[in-house]
Amino acid sequence: MAGPGSAAPSGLALGTGPGRWLLTATVLATGMAFLDATAVQVALPTIGRDLGASLSDLQWIVTGYTLPLAALILLGGSLGDRYGRRRVFLLGVAWFVTASLLCGLAQAPGQLIAARALQGVGGALLNPRRPGPHPVLVPPGRPGAGHRRVVVPVRVAGLVGPFLGGALIDLVSWRLVFLLNVPVAVVVVVVVVVVVAGRHVPESRDPGPHGRFDVPGAVLGAAALGALTYALITAGHRGGTAVVVAAAAAVATGALFVVRERRTAFPMLPPRLFADRQFTGANLATLAVYGALGGSSLFIVLQLQGVLGYGATASGAATLPTILLITLLSPRAGALAQRIGPRLPMTAGPLSVAAGTLWLAGVDGGAPYWIEVLPGSVLQGLGMALTVAPLTASVLGAAPDALAGVASGVNNAVARTAQLLTVAALPVAVGLSGSDYAEPAALTDGYRAAMVICAALFVTGAAVAWATIRNDVLRA
Repeated sequence: MAGPGSAAPSGLALGTGPGRWLLTATVLATGMAFLDATAVQVALPTIGRDLGASLSDLQWIVTGYTLPLAALILLGGSLGDRYGRRRVFLLGVAWFVTASLLCGLAQAPGQLIAARALQGVGGALLNPRRPGPHPVLVPPGRPGAGHRRVVVPVRVAGLVGPFLGGALIDLVSWRLVFLLNVPVAVVVVVVVVVVVAGRHVPESRDPGPHGRFDVPGAVLGAAALGALTYALITAGHRGGTAVVVAAAAAVATGALFVVRERRTAFPMLPPRLFADRQFTGANLATLAVYGALGGSSLFIVLQLQGVLGYGATASGAATLPTILLITLLSPRAGALAQRIGPRLPMTAGPLSVAAGTLWLAGVDGGAPYWIEVLPGSVLQGLGMALTVAPLTASVLGAAPDALAGVASGVNNAVARTAQLLTVAALPVAVGLSGSDYAEPAALTDGYRAAMVICAALFVTGAAVAWATIRNDVLRA
């Protein structure tokens, strides 16, 4: 969906040769980042042992990436609109792979956390506001089509990521999870982006009036998220004045962010988008569902490796049914939502994931994998498959055409923020800190409580969707 004034080459659309080339470039680069993120989850216990990391260090290894990604993804989209989407996309790939190299060379938890933060900046640049480095990947009247064309192949990277990452960890080192990005990025830049995009996809930018970048908004948003994340993680092992000061700073900068976005002529996050009940409801559902997904994904990996004794490869393979079902069934769920409306899939989906999460809460090694883990993974996969495509399409369908790109970026930022906050908050909420993740008894108690909380969040997402999502939003 190209907004007014978008400079897009005529004929470049889904299904055309150039469109397929563009899709290839997008999938490879975005898949690289997605593979990295899924593999890092599997690597956390091994990283903890190798670097002598505490639980809060592991939290920061995850949130250190997610924080700048969530805070800067909208600004990254604005940079692409002004200076050229392909140019910013290339910059993001180069930035991401340089940070990946630093991650692979890190010798201490602090070094790895800093490198992960740099990775998050690169991720914000290569994940533009629209689902692809060019607006024509979302054609008019089909808000979910571009998303499905990009997300389904990228989900394949997510399918491979945990298993491949686990194999690399068990056979060689966790460092290869990051270093593998270097040759992948070379392929993306040299073979795909330079050769393919350079020949087939002209530069694209919005030639209309841009106004000023909302740098103060980006800074305030990042500060609010950073302070809140620090407060939540620090509460688990220190508490006291540091937590109070950080929490107060989060509230103050968050309030200033809201004031800034309401008053500036060119806000990074246009408040008028949230005047639409459908848009607000879909994003609240995103906050609950993706927050629960981030938290449950973290804890199931810790439980499988720390309590059941799974290796990295086995724990990565344990997640394959979930991602396989999402990959295979999401397009069908999107088509179903087009026929019957998104409300029922977006309600039934999170309820199914909640049921799977409650099943997985009982994982303690007392039964074989196909009894203890597989049924819960299948329920989670079926539920997320029902949810993902209708949710994104509902967000895009509720936004005005001129703000479709911003709406997509907002939803992406909400999903990342949700995962950021649950990874920061859940260990504190269930009483885990320090080296508890390496103590089976303490971890199991915290794991069960965390999975129940995540299941409750999934149910909350279902309730929000049922109350706010309209069935007519996807019907042309």
